[in-house]
Amino acid sequence: MKYSGIFILFLFLYACQPSTSDVQHTTKSNPSGERPAEPEWARSAVLYECNTRQFSAAGNFAGVQAQLPRLRDMGIDVLWLMPIHPIGVERRKGSLGSAYSVRDYYAVHPDYGTIDDLKNLVGEAHKLGLKVILDWVPNHTSWDAEWMKTHPEYYTRYNGAFTTPINEHGVPITDWSDVCDLDYSKPATRRAMIEAMQFWLKTADIDGFRVDMAGLVPNDFWTEARPALDSVKKVFMVSEWQDEPGHFLSGFNANYGWKWKDVTKDISSGKQNAQSLDTLLNFLDGFYPNDYYQLYFTQNHDENHWAGHEKELYGDAADVFNVLMFTWQGMPMLYNGQEDGLSQRLSFFEKDPVQWKDYAKTAFFQNLCTLKHSNKAVWAGKHGGKLEKIPTDKDNEVYAFTREKEGDRVVIVVNLTKRSQAVTLRTNDKILGAYLSVFGASTVQVTKEMQLNLKPWEYLVLTNK
Repeated sequence: MKYSGIFILFLFLYACQPSTSDVQHTTKSNPSGERPAEPEWARSAVLYECNTRQFSAAGNFAGVQAQLPRLRDMGIDVLWLMPIHPIGVERRKGSLGSAYSVRDYYAVHPDYGTIDDLKNLVGEAHKLGLKVILDWVPNHTSWDAEWMKTHPEYYTRYNGAFTTPINEHGVPITDWSDVCDLDYSKPATRRAMIEAMQFWLKTADIDGFRVDMAGLVPNDFWTEARPALDSVKKVFMVSEWQDEPGHFLSGFNANYGWKWKDVTKDISSGKQNAQSLDTLLNFLDGFYPNDYYQLYFTQNHDENHWAGHEKELYGDAADVFNVLMFTWQGMPMLYNGQEDGLSQRLSFFEKDPVQWKDYAKTAFFQNLCTLKHSNKAVWAGKHGGKLEKIPTDKDNEVYAFTREKEGDRVVIVVNLTKRSQAVTLRTNDKILGAYLSVFGASTVQVTKEMQLNLKPWEYLVLTNK
C-alpha cells in the first residue's frame, strides 16, 4: 500500500510520538514485556520483494518459481510475495486494480495460478533453502469482498456508513477509494483475521508475513495474533509502520525504515549530510525498545512506482546507500529488478513486467549477501555488532564506522558526497590490522590516522574474515 507520507523529510525537525488522539492505535504490548521470538534464520537474512504481476512475462507463480535458483545463488534468503489474493472489481483503480484491495483472504488471484501452484512455489523455495513470507493486508478489504457479503458486521461504520480506511487520527483516507475499513473493536473480526492468517501457514507452509499498514490496526490485536500464529509455526513478522515502538513487543520482529530511506535520499541530493545518519541513529535508539531492528531499502513497490526508480531517487549514489543498507544495523531488502539495474517505474494497477536484461548488479549484491551471511558483525539487531563511529576530519562528508560481534568485525568507510574527498580516519587500537576488501579482493591494512582518497560516492567495505 502506498506510504501515507505523514513523516517529514528533515529528521532534525521531526518529533515522533504516538498520537494521543488515535482512535484505533494503542501501545499495549506483550504482557511478558519480552519481544516475540524470531526464527533463527532471520538473524542474517536478506529479503527480496517480489511483485508477482510484474516479475515475469507470465506474471504468475510459475514465473517466480523458475527464477528461484538465480535468487538463491545471489544470496537471497527470504522471498516476500506481494498480496496474492483476488482483487476487488468495485471501485477498482486502473484495469487490473491494486493488489492491496483484497477480495478474498482464502483464495489466490487466478492470474497467478492456484493454491497448489503457490504450494509448489513455497515447496521449491524451501528445498533451495529460501523462506517465503506473504504480504498481508489486515486493515481493509475491497468493497466487494467476500466478507462484505457474508459478514458486513466486520466493517467500520463512519457516520453510519461503510468507509474508506480510517487514518491514525480517526479521519477517512479519501484517496484510498478502492478499499473499505475493517472494525477491530469487534472480537469476531479479530478471530476471523487470525484464522485467515493461520490458514496460509497450515495450507501453504509459508514462513511469516509482511503486514501492510500495520499501525492502522490496534496494537493489542497483534498481541493476540502473534501467539496464535506461532502455535502453528514460529513466524517472522515485519510491520510496514515506523511510528509504533510497541510493535516490537506485541507481534513484530522488524519494522520499516522509512526515516532511513528519507534521510539517505536527502543526503544523495545534498539536502542533508553524513552526520544526519548519527542524528537518525540516536533518534531510533531512543524511540524503540532495546534490540530493535528495521528493514532498510532504497526501493520497494511504493517508492518505485510513486517516487521513482533507484537511479531517479539516488542517482550515482545508489550503490553506496545499498552498501549502508547491508551493513548499518538492520535487515536489507531488495526490490525485484534491482539486481538488473531496474530503470522502470513498474505500474501499480496494470501489467508492466520487468524488462530483464543482463542482471548487471548481481555480483555487487552477491558480495553484500555473502558478507551478511558470513560475518556476524553485520547481522540484524542484537545478533549483530553495535555500530561504533570512527571519527574523521570530514564527518560532514564521510561516514565511517565499525561493528564487531564475537570476534567478527567490519570497517565501513563511505564518501557521501558527489565530490572526491581526502580524509583521515582517527582509528583506535582495537580496529587496527589487516582486512579483506569485499570489493576488490585485496588486503587493506587499517592503521593509525589512516589516510584515504575517496572518489565521489566511493565505499570501502572491509571484513576480518
